[in-house]
Amino acid sequence: MAQVKQVGLLAAGCQPWNKDVCAASGDRFAYCATLAIYIYQLDHRYSEFKLWAIMSEHKKTITAISWCPHNHDLFASASADNLVVIWNVADQKVVAKLDSTKGIPASLSWCWNAGDVVAFVSHRGPLYIWTISGPDSGVTVHKDAHSFLSDICLFRWHPKKKGKVVFGHTDGSLSIFQPGCKNQKHVLRPESLEGTDEEDPVTALEWDPLSTDYLLLANLHNGIRLVDSESLSCITVFNFPSSAASVQCLAWVPSAPGMFITGDSQVGVLRVWNVSRTTPIDNFKLKKTGFHGLHVLSSPLKKKSLSSQSPTKNHHMSSTSEAVPPPTLTQNQAFSLPPGHAVCCFMDGGVGLYDMGVKKWDFLRDLGHVETIFDCKFKPDNPDLLATASFDGTIKVWDINTLTAVYTSPGNEGVIYSLSWAPGDLNCIAGATSRNGGFIWDVPRGKIITRFSEHGKNGIFCIAWSHKDSKRIATCSGDGFCIIRTIDGKILHKYKHPAAVFGCDWSQNNKDMIATGCEDKNVRVYYLATSSDQPLKVFSGHTAKVFHVRWSPLREGILCSGSDDGTVRVWDYTQDACINVLNGHTAPVRGLLWNTEIPYLLISGSWDYTIKVWDTRDGTCLDTVYDHGADVYGLTCHPSRPFTMASCSRDSTVRLWSLTPLINPLQLHILADRSWDEIIGNIDRAVEVGASPLLCGKVSRDIKQEVDKLMGDARGRKLRWFSECLSPPGGSKNLWDLVAVIKGQDDSLLPQNYCKGIMHMKHMVRFKMSKAQELTTVKMSKFGGGIGAPSKEERLKEAAEIHLRLGQIQRYCELMVELGEWDKALSVAPGVSMKYWKKLMQRRADQLIQEENDGVIPYCIATGDVKKLVTFFTSRGQLKEALLVAQAACEGNMQTLQCSASNGSGNVEGNGTEDYNELLHKVSRELAECYFQDGCAVMAACCHLAVENIELALANLIRGNELELAVSVGTVLGECAAQATHYALELLARKCMTVTTCFPSLGYRDLAADLLMMIPNNELQLIKLCAFYPGCTAEINDLHEKCSLPDVEECMQLAESAQTEGDLFGSIKYYLLTIEPEKALPIGLEYVKEQISSSDWTLDSVCPFLDLLSYLRTERLLLHKCSEFRNELLILCGYIGALLAIRRQYTNIVPALYEYTSQLLKRRDVCVPLKIEQLSEELDAWRACTQLLNKSTDELPQTPPSELQQEIYATLVSRIKEEPLKGMKGPDYVMGSNLPSHSNAPISCLTGLRIQGPVYFLEDGKSAISLNDALMWAKVNPFSPLGTGIRLNPF
Repeated sequence: MAQVKQVGLLAAGCQPWNKDVCAASGDRFAYCATLAIYIYQLDHRYSEFKLWAIMSEHKKTITAISWCPHNHDLFASASADNLVVIWNVADQKVVAKLDSTKGIPASLSWCWNAGDVVAFVSHRGPLYIWTISGPDSGVTVHKDAHSFLSDICLFRWHPKKKGKVVFGHTDGSLSIFQPGCKNQKHVLRPESLEGTDEEDPVTALEWDPLSTDYLLLANLHNGIRLVDSESLSCITVFNFPSSAASVQCLAWVPSAPGMFITGDSQVGVLRVWNVSRTTPIDNFKLKKTGFHGLHVLSSPLKKKSLSSQSPTKNHHMSSTSEAVPPPTLTQNQAFSLPPGHAVCCFMDGGVGLYDMGVKKWDFLRDLGHVETIFDCKFKPDNPDLLATASFDGTIKVWDINTLTAVYTSPGNEGVIYSLSWAPGDLNCIAGATSRNGGFIWDVPRGKIITRFSEHGKNGIFCIAWSHKDSKRIATCSGDGFCIIRTIDGKILHKYKHPAAVFGCDWSQNNKDMIATGCEDKNVRVYYLATSSDQPLKVFSGHTAKVFHVRWSPLREGILCSGSDDGTVRVWDYTQDACINVLNGHTAPVRGLLWNTEIPYLLISGSWDYTIKVWDTRDGTCLDTVYDHGADVYGLTCHPSRPFTMASCSRDSTVRLWSLTPLINPLQLHILADRSWDEIIGNIDRAVEVGASPLLCGKVSRDIKQEVDKLMGDARGRKLRWFSECLSPPGGSKNLWDLVAVIKGQDDSLLPQNYCKGIMHMKHMVRFKMSKAQELTTVKMSKFGGGIGAPSKEERLKEAAEIHLRLGQIQRYCELMVELGEWDKALSVAPGVSMKYWKKLMQRRADQLIQEENDGVIPYCIATGDVKKLVTFFTSRGQLKEALLVAQAACEGNMQTLQCSASNGSGNVEGNGTEDYNELLHKVSRELAECYFQDGCAVMAACCHLAVENIELALANLIRGNELELAVSVGTVLGECAAQATHYALELLARKCMTVTTCFPSLGYRDLAADLLMMIPNNELQLIKLCAFYPGCTAEINDLHEKCSLPDVEECMQLAESAQTEGDLFGSIKYYLLTIEPEKALPIGLEYVKEQISSSDWTLDSVCPFLDLLSYLRTERLLLHKCSEFRNELLILCGYIGALLAIRRQYTNIVPALYEYTSQLLKRRDVCVPLKIEQLSEELDAWRACTQLLNKSTDELPQTPPSELQQEIYATLVSRIKEEPLKGMKGPDYVMGSNLPSHSNAPISCLTGLRIQGPVYFLEDGKSAISLNDALMWAKVNPFSPLGTGIRLNPF
């Protein structure tokens, strides 16, 4: 199993260089960074788009993508390396490739009238047509579309007329070709350009879906026209509110005939038009930066059902997004906004999905890098801020908790190769560029405050700010110099090298020592305290250029270097020697990173797309990570979170990794409250070959110092501090803050950023109120007005005024409602009666809810209709809003109106505090489930803790396999969390019982025993541990003694006497602890078979027996003489596992467990009271009856279960009983499950589907299943799906 876990992904932005770089089809949309294509797919459970796949096959800039109109699973992409690729999205693989296209395919498109034909064109033509498969496969040239006089911007095939195609040119003209008609080249130029050489490129071009000849086109400066391609005449010219506006892109809205939308090129204004009007119907300012591309999703999203929601947690707006909903349209504006979702791509790389009907972002991915990211570094005084430097000429600073950009540098710097934060809290970053020298960027002010030009126009490959002396900055360049200067530009040293210098690094132990990596294959060390410009040491050994060098932060005099020869070398400065060569990469090495706590741990990134983790003591590679899709350049971690690493790559992504699994025993030592000696050590002890990992860095020493100072509850603090240090970002701090609140900590001790996360229910309203007081001003952006009111309205208004003067208030109100002037109606309605006013308020609220209009909020609150409002927020996925309203109601802030009508008080029925409390818990559960399904088990646990639902919080951590965190939190919370904590401890003890890696070691054996001893009434758990331990008799007896169990011989006597007394369970227990444990098998199996043969058996009557038998030592179970018993045990465990999976709602693996049991029954000669037909009937009955329960209303009707099926399922349910552990129902979902890999993910041998997220390899080393499926399988059936009799241990 992989040691390094992927825990976060910063996706790239959309490239602004080429036209057709975003596309949509059905419930998917795609956009291109420079080298990779990102595909988002609608998750129907939450009506939320999630990153589904990253396709990276192109080695040079992608120029265009096009989705196949006949097959939603296929799309084509073209790139500047003369390559066209056809992809299958569902299988995430390449279907066909066309190499060496003649000329760069600048634009491409599927031919509408043929299933597998793609056309592409270079700037001046010709148009090539590639038939992908079939008898005519190959490339042909369009006989007419060539020899153009102006470059082609884009082209479009007609969706209905076969072979008709239009080209848009940079000079503003169109070329139209149609079989059997005269070719029209360079026609329909904007009138103002006729007879001039001016260019006005065609920026957008779309055939009218409702006509055969009409064409909508936009020129950058001359705006939008609707033209007739037959008569070559212009039908409509559309006018903009401002002459400064220019159109970058447009798209028809399929759900609203005659409607289209456009995106401005200078500012992010989305305009909605109808062909019958020459001016826009509406304008929304969505962002400060201009549009680059627009696409409307053809199928409107399904309405969200109330049971499945998505929070708006990831829809962070950066400082450049405005997206203020404009004033709502009144009825007299004649046009309502089209329902539909627009995929919007912006010039700054931002990508979003805008819901035009509701006027809000469903998803916004702001400010991504669009090119190779060369370097990344954490801010020295803030482990949550990460800076990245890119080929696109910008440095961006990201908040790694929310994965959003917080700052971006001014840009236009050419390529930025390297960055270095100023030490401490100086808030500046030094950057190194390809042609503009070096610079210092003041991050909060957003300004470049200093430039360094000593290297002239030569590229600077590395810049390093000294962290021991904040006045010194080093740069190294292609000119062969490494220059040391002060921050105000005074040069201190100029070290000349025989060739280009690529890397430099300041020693962390000596402020005057710096190392460099040079093209001449050597590593040099310079000493700044002397005036000599000669190196102190030169290390030779690499056989190609040296790139980066890194000093060890913990071991004095040790440094490493990465080279184009594919090796990493470790040098000892004090011995003048290379002490290790790390071989394994198959391409040049770039990223290098020493761990700041484990002195021998070194990580490298390479052009072979991998990251490798090394143990430098003996040169072994501990793990290889394949998830990046291109060269890996930068690696970094922050000393206060030493096991969270960030990496960046040519694939334009930043990925976050947890290295904690590499030091697993250490975490368990902390949980088991072992002595400091087994947690923290000195460097000499830690670097001994084979020694268990020990923490040797500053952060662990600081924790020890703080814990040693504490009186009283030191254990809780120790668990919290180590947990925060070892956990990746993503909610662990938030979780511990909530634990502290529950434990009664004073609110004044809460950190400043507590209110940004999930707050405890008692704080939620209070913090929001203080925030509301700060927000005294609201910025609104407003555009264009409506059109005049028709005369009928005038007449109605007059009538209403008369009714008012006659005192007929109710009639006036009804007329005002008809006119859409609700505010006037509502302001005078109390004059009729409070009851009438309230009814009118509710009518308005219902209408607004139907329109999905935010305006409903005040109406619901004024009438005290909390449930309606919570339902409204929930249906839109705004779970955080729903939570806040429910909490305010619980605190009694929502007034239910007392109406002084004669028929009683009119208090809204059932709105008591208890009801509100139930509502609050329901919403928090929905929010938690949404986080959980997004791979954020820790955030899900925070949602439960916020309403003090401790059992569910811990259950979410366990289902997310955050076992160490669950035990830490559970231990601190104490008795109320005991049951879940004990279960997590059992699973952790199982983790220590992995035969191959852990169990030969006494350390793991004792660790497992220590963990189990933290559980009260632990005899049975300790018996399982001793039964499974594979040592010699002396070692086994030693373990028995540690666990207060009788020795092996005495166990034999106890087993025999228990058997004579008829105590079956007791005899199995003790036989397992003898030297002949297999004697337990016939006793236990006989009992279980007998039970299953009776009609009224239940899971709880057989599970304890099978569970105990499954701990029989593997080498004894695999003995030939046990083969019959072994087969029976595997079959019974498979069947009971399937029933347990039904109980726990592990829907994914129920069919696989039934199939596994059936296969074993087929292939192995056994005598068990199970028949294959019975298994298949049970599976069918389960499917039929559970699909009926889980079916959402708008799905296709399924065949209802037959009476027999209902009967079979009822019997299953009566056997299964209720799950004893609260909250454990539902699938497991670990962190990183939702993150796509760039690499080829294996196919699961359980489901036959491609695995998304972490993969678990079975004991044959080839068969793979998803880690989620492996965890669920192991919890219900301890034996491997391969049927070998080996225990599965994925924890």
